Amino acid sequence: MDRNLISLLRVPYGKGGARPGAEQGPDALLEAGLVRHLSQLGLQTIDEGAVLPPSAQDSTQTSGTKLKHLEEIAALNSELADRVAEAAASGRFPLILGGDHSIAIGTIAGLTRHYRNLGVIWFDAHGDLNTEDTSPSGNIHGMSLAVNLDQGHPLLTQIRRQSSRIDPAKVVIIGARSLDEGERAYIRQAGITCFTMHDIDRKGMPYVMEQALRILGDGTDGVHLSFDIDSLDPAEAPGTGTPIPGGVSYREAHLALEMMYESGLITSAEFVEVSPPLDSQKRTVRLAIGLIGSLLGEQIL
Repeated sequence: MDRNLISLLRVPYGKGGARPGAEQGPDALLEAGLVRHLSQLGLQTIDEGAVLPPSAQDSTQTSGTKLKHLEEIAALNSELADRVAEAAASGRFPLILGGDHSIAIGTIAGLTRHYRNLGVIWFDAHGDLNTEDTSPSGNIHGMSLAVNLDQGHPLLTQIRRQSSRIDPAKVVIIGARSLDEGERAYIRQAGITCFTMHDIDRKGMPYVMEQALRILGDGTDGVHLSFDIDSLDPAEAPGTGTPIPGGVSYREAHLALEMMYESGLITSAEFVEVSPPLDSQKRTVRLAIGLIGSLLGEQIL
């Protein structure tokens, strides 16, 4: 895999979340100069286009389930999985721009058609480990990690039918500060490593990242970063649909991504939940571009 060749894939979709706006995130990042920024880092970006929802009329809720937009999200992620699998097989670095976090269902399903032992860094205020039984809202963006661990509605888990299994011991959540009770129980039962904001406050981001990279560097053949912008404190990143106070700081986030780059372990990434209608003077958009730069090698000196 050549980290200097970037396969850029946009997924302008927001119905998996609670509030509209994330569907505008990918175009906002491009309009603010993401490709130009990556070019200045000496990276070659290949635009793979967009994955769009099916044109058939969508119903908010499928009969017999409380999951919202289930059939449309399943169809979108099935197409996304095919496109990501192609990008991974090309030998380039897949960079996926969301959209809400439901798109991680397709991203990771596609990657695990290529990698046999994929590790996952889930950088998020939330665990996204709910299922229909535990979700308080029915919003599928809160279920995407669970689906990739083969938990959830059959229409979603079947997207992974051609994919390798992900070992929960090779999943590391970083920045969590809003976990539902069912998610807490599953994290303990499955053996997922979860560094909460309490851990970051007590031990510091360098320690957290050293431990995360140690875990993920052992026995994996690829590591995917799924980065939700709501992992940052809303004072830093106001443009997101589910802001939770007390998040990661600007410098902590950049340090984490710089350490990921230095490790050489990261083989793909997605950045999600940037919501331009909720942003203030494009602060969140600009921050996301800078964070992508840090992941891909941008340094102060």
